[in-house]
Amino acid sequence: MKGISIVLSFLGLVLCINLSQAQSAPDHKLHIIIIGAHPDDPDESGGTAYKWAQLGYDVLMVSLTNGDAGHQSINAPELARIRREEARKAGETIGVRYITLDNHDGQLMPTYENRLEVIRLIREQNADIVIYPRPYDYHPDHRYTGVLVNDAAYMVTVPSILREVPFLEKNPVFLYTYDGFTHPEPFTPDVLVGIDDVIEKKMDMYHQHKSQFYEWLPFNAGILDQVPATDTERRKWMGENRKSLWVADPFRAKLIELYGAEKGGNIKYCEAFQDSEYGTRLTKENIGYYFPFLKKDLK
Repeated sequence: MKGISIVLSFLGLVLCINLSQAQSAPDHKLHIIIIGAHPDDPDESGGTAYKWAQLGYDVLMVSLTNGDAGHQSINAPELARIRREEARKAGETIGVRYITLDNHDGQLMPTYENRLEVIRLIREQNADIVIYPRPYDYHPDHRYTGVLVNDAAYMVTVPSILREVPFLEKNPVFLYTYDGFTHPEPFTPDVLVGIDDVIEKKMDMYHQHKSQFYEWLPFNAGILDQVPATDTERRKWMGENRKSLWVADPFRAKLIELYGAEKGGNIKYCEAFQDSEYGTRLTKENIGYYFPFLKKDLK
């Protein structure tokens, strides 16, 4: 009898642990894919990606090119290798997968073959959410990334396209990332994610892309002589300059609309997303499902 009591007590303990874990686990596990043109482009959504990852959701970051043109002196094959590793480390920083494809930087085209590759990526990720740039931008790779994802959006649900990869029975939510271009139409945010609590983690991601933020981009901007010498000084310098890109002030009215005056009025940094209208629509009713970390904050 004593042995039976011990076994029952043990089973009771296991049941309590399992119940506790179930209560603390998310109601569902989302699958998210963030698609950019170059290694470091998906990091624009890095704060939100980190919040999803902290909930245990499956986040995949993808660069459609290998970034092999983005340097003033490193040859293309070596740069592609470097940037692939930098991207991997950036993903590792927030606990997500980060891959780069082998399309050449500056040569991405909206071909049928590339569309099929995007369809494959979205399907294999079993995506609930797809994040990507609008097709309005100064860089052709950025524009064509937007075109490719838009062209793939409906097709991910069509069984006769790319038959070897199971089609998605529900179309994902397709969300544009923020840009400042106004032609042919300005960006209009549908959801804003406050990232004050994770902004330094986002900067840590960018810090992994050393060939870009301490070499190529300063060279291209004519400020290479301003880049500090040590790794610690560089991280501080980059953070001080780059965090300004996510200052929340331009979105203050929308932040207050979403979060209320007190919360919305005090968010310092945010990431903005616009419903592309190409997939499942983002609504007031389902926003808490796709962005569960906002539930307690939204009005």
